[in-house]
Amino acid sequence: MKRMKSILVAMCAVALVAAFALVGCSSGSGSSSAATSSSAASTSASASSAAASGETVELQIFAANSLTKALAEAQDLYTQQNPNVTFADTQYKSSGELNSMLEAGSYADIEITASKGTMDTAEEAGYIDPATRLTMFKNDLVIVTKADNADITEVTLDDVAAGKYTICVGDDSVPAGNYANQSLSTVGCFNDPDGKVGSESAGKANGTDAYAGTPIEGKVVTDTSVGNVCQHAASGDVDIAFVYTSDVERFAEKSPVKVVGTVPADTHKNITYPGAVCAQSKNAEAAAAFLNWCVTDKDCAEIWQKWGFELAA
Repeated sequence: MKRMKSILVAMCAVALVAAFALVGCSSGSGSSSAATSSSAASTSASASSAAASGETVELQIFAANSLTKALAEAQDLYTQQNPNVTFADTQYKSSGELNSMLEAGSYADIEITASKGTMDTAEEAGYIDPATRLTMFKNDLVIVTKADNADITEVTLDDVAAGKYTICVGDDSVPAGNYANQSLSTVGCFNDPDGKVGSESAGKANGTDAYAGTPIEGKVVTDTSVGNVCQHAASGDVDIAFVYTSDVERFAEKSPVKVVGTVPADTHKNITYPGAVCAQSKNAEAAAAFLNWCVTDKDCAEIWQKWGFELAA
């Protein structure tokens, strides 16, 4: 009888162990299933993220006129390196016009201007995201004349102040013209409406005849883009013009000119090109990535140098 009880106890123990084992297996199976489900979700999220990053993006850029050829070449290189990113018909205008277009509601992902002041205006008006703003390039202001003009070989601001030449500069909407006027004010050839001189001046006439009463009164032609300014010199319409170093390269075929003087940098504000992602951009991440690439990629740096620009940093 005792032996029989022992056998029954042993059988119950085995049954209990088996029962616990089944529960454990059931629980382990549930955990394994949950882990598998979690892993699948993670993989799915990663795949979704990867797919999103590979989506085709088209960026619309508003850029200063002087960047026309350099930026077009940079965009081509970027698309070669990043086939999923393409560019819409980039709008090249004077910096003032770019802001006017944004004010009117035109869409852009990126704005690149040819002056700090113009970008300051864009920031104050809420056209760009301040957190994405960066100074991209530097440039020099030079004095040019017709390529085959043998009579003019070297020109200084003092020569201009002597009233020797007819001149072309950009109007108030053209940063190159603003810089030129700042420099002209240092030699008494531009009357700033606020009475400021050199880098303190905005270089804008603001509707006044800012050259009246100066040695160059009646000798100045203004135009709406630096390209047009360069053309005036190339055609011989004027003796000299004030443009950027990059413009000499950019218009070498269409409007060939030669440099006859470099304007002292301390007579005008620093010539810089700020860029920023526009506040309305639907592709802000891709736009910011492109701006960063423009100032960090070694192959792109060669493009800027080729067209007369210098990286700011």
